[in-house]
Amino acid sequence: MKKATFYHAGCPVCVNAEQELLNLVDTSKVNVEIVHLGEQSDRISNAENAGVKSVPALVLDNGSVLHINHGATMEQVKG
Repeated sequence: MKKATFYHAGCPVCVNAEQELLNLVDTSKVNVEIVHLGEQSDRISNAENAGVKSVPALVLDNGSVLHINHGATMEQVKG
């Protein structure tokens, strides 16, 4: 099964992107982990190490990072 990690900060843009993503993805084929960086700040370094520059962002298991819209920079998330 493929894996993807969706990072967000809980802002309206992020929450909307999360809902739309989960409506589109076939979860029987892709395991999508949702990481709310506002609630899981210990995961910020994981996101940055994966190449996330802003949230919402989807990190694929092949290393690709898809930045979706623009909710907040990582500096704002750390804020």
